[in-house]
Parts: sequence; C-alpha cells; structure tokens
Amino acid sequence: MHNIYTRMVSELARYFKQSGLDRAVIGVSGGIDSALTLKLAVDAIGADKVTAILMPEKGVSSEENLVHAKTLCEFLKVERHYIPLNKYLVDYLSLPWKPNDLAQINIKARIRMVILYNYANTKNALVLGTSNKTELFLGYGTKYGDLAADIEVIGNLFKEDVYKLAEHVGLPDEFITKTPSAELYAGQTDEKDLGMTYKEIDATLRQFDRGITKEDIINKGINPNLVFKISRLIELNRHKINPPYIIPID
Repeated sequence: MHNIYTRMVSELARYFKQSGLDRAVIGVSGGIDSALTLKLAVDAIGADKVTAILMPEKGVSSEENLVHAKTLCEFLKVERHYIPLNKYLVDYLSLPWKPNDLAQINIKARIRMVILYNYANTKNALVLGTSNKTELFLGYGTKYGDLAADIEVIGNLFKEDVYKLAEHVGLPDEFITKTPSAELYAGQTDEKDLGMTYKEIDATLRQFDRGITKEDIINKGINPNLVFKISRLIELNRHKINPPYIIPID
C-alpha cells in the first residue's frame, strides 16, 4: 500500500501544479471515501490549500457521520464549512410537476455538487471527487451529482482497496468499520441498494477489469447470477461515466 499511497499523492500534487491551480474543495460526508480523499489531498498540497464542505440533510444524515466529518477536518487542520441541504431542497417541491422519489434523491447529490462548484469558481479551486473504482465501474452514483468532479482521486481504487489504504494512512477505525451509506434516505446502505456485498462485487469486477469474459468468470466459480447482475449494471449505467452523446453531422 505504501507504493500506491506515494504514487497517488505525487500524481495529485503534479496535477495541481500542471493545472495552475493550488486550491481544492471536497464534500466531506463522514464516510470512508471522502475521508481518504481529504487525507490524500492534504498530504499532496497542504492543509492550508484544502477546504471541506459538510452538506448533511437534517433528519436523514446521521449525527455520527457529521461528528466524524467535523473531527477529521479539525484533526487535519483544514478549513470547513457547514451547509445543511434542507432549505435548498424545499423549492424543488414547488415545481409544476411533483418530483418522484428518484428525482428527489438525485437532486441532493446535484445540489451538493453545485455548492462545491460555486465555491470552486469563487476561490479558483478544483473540485475533488470521492468516487471509488467500484462505484465508477457500476455507475453507482448520480450523474452530474457525486459523479461530477475535476479529479477522481480514488477512482482507481476498488472499495476493498479504499479500506486498505485508509488503514495504511492511519484513518480512525470509525471510518473503516462503519457501514457504507450515501445517506440518500433514512436507513439507506450501499450494499442494501446494490443487493450485493462490496466483497462480492469487487471479486467480480477485478475479473472484468482484466478483460475476462462473463463466461470465463462463471467458469472460475463465481455465482452466475452475480456476474450477470453486475454486467447488467455496468451496461445500464455506462452513460453516467461516458461523455454525452454528440449527434454526428458528417
């Protein structure tokens, strides 16, 4: 893990230098992905150049995650802003149509990203994404929401590798042991949403990442239902990762 850590910090520092910008902003939720991204950013460009924005939804986001996020920001000595989402969500309920549950869930991620980019534009900063390779592979996230960023810092780490690197860099146990959740609604967990554990998902995705076919993965003994479900998710959500389709005129 040490070599991976050194490479990531070096590449992140290089990217900032190449971009001509030296400030970063990141949405910190209290989860392991944003915690690790924050730590890597601090190590790459310095705590004085990193700003964390905490954007919980009161009544949905857990108090525990908020406390963990605040404590980590204090420990790493980064500037932080606390901006609850609730008042921004209210206006969407007065649209001429009644937003369905999916629309209301996705708008939370998009409002958070609008706030991050508002800060980035104001302070001449880059927005750091917090999506890991497992989420990006599956398209598990909100298009133009948490999947939008200037840099995906941990985008080449599978979820299991995120835990390993978090332990290597010394993140507190509470980040490593808690159940992963995007807190999209009360009681939501990532693995419940996906219907699979991250351990099962990563074991299959590592095979896909090597270019191994579905049939060969199944022949290796991985549950066929799992393989087909993951393959289907990848295909269905590919549009979230790819650039928008541009109509050809030639």
